[in-house]
Amino acid sequence: MNTDILHRVREKLIDNNENITLEEARELALIRNKEQLLETIFTSSKVTEKYHPSGIYLCSIISARTGACPEDCSFCSQSIYSESPLEAQQWIEPEKILESARKAETSGASEFCVVTSGRGPNKRTFNKVLESVRLIRAHTNLSVGCSLGLLSEEQAALLAEAGVKRYNHNLETSRSYFPRICSTHRYEDRLRTARLVKQHGMELCCGGILGVGETGEQRLELAFELRELEPEVIPVNLLNPRQGTPLGGRAPLHPLEALKYIAIFRIILPGSILLCAGGRESVLQDYQPWALFAGANALITGDYLTTKGNLPSKDIQMIKEMGLPVLKYKQ
Repeated sequence: MNTDILHRVREKLIDNNENITLEEARELALIRNKEQLLETIFTSSKVTEKYHPSGIYLCSIISARTGACPEDCSFCSQSIYSESPLEAQQWIEPEKILESARKAETSGASEFCVVTSGRGPNKRTFNKVLESVRLIRAHTNLSVGCSLGLLSEEQAALLAEAGVKRYNHNLETSRSYFPRICSTHRYEDRLRTARLVKQHGMELCCGGILGVGETGEQRLELAFELRELEPEVIPVNLLNPRQGTPLGGRAPLHPLEALKYIAIFRIILPGSILLCAGGRESVLQDYQPWALFAGANALITGDYLTTKGNLPSKDIQMIKEMGLPVLKYKQ
């Protein structure tokens, strides 16, 4: 890697408020040693300081309905195509969801996201979601998010009317690699839902998952596709292989490789909140604090959809040991 690229990145992003090009991102992707990685992380840290308040946001999620998903996403154990699919879980009632939201708020989260498995919500599921959203808004100070799969225009409008602040719908991977990950719906279907979210006044939470077999070039492709969508929050998930899925035998990313692309995503996407999400504990391990230096300024805390996560108290301790405050999402 020509180290001059880092000088050009700092000049563009920090001095001139300009975005880098794909060619410049490709130069960053040529990082090969720890010294270059440290310099890149230093640069991405400066970019975060330029575009965001100092501190880390915490988000908690709940799987309101788990399993029995008809989609064939190759990384997901909730799919009916998995050789060891998760046992389908009946809908968690809105009062129980409110109870979980209150616990999340007490533990330090300022956003709570209601997640359901499946291609998209049917009428019964959708009505339960709306009831849950209204309860959370009435009885907590949490910002409310949802992740329900593909939406219709009517559903997007009703979620916005109910007070959903942010909707999560990840692209998962780049357009060119997506057919290797999922065949039961199209990349354009995901883009349509992402655009509907913004059209109806909700904030968009949209990212992907790294380590599913994509090339470095395809990671950059994903980052630049996200830049076109301008999500307010970008989750960076790291594959934690699940037994029985087509990707169950894949080796996880090396933690330094994961940090490298967290830093590059921050540099490509300076204005978005970068959410270090699923797989961070298993992939990054002792390097988790480094992700916050590398550009991540939000964490999912507590358990994920199908795997255990860090206790919120552990995440808050890590953040405080780094001398950073815990920030609050606005409702």
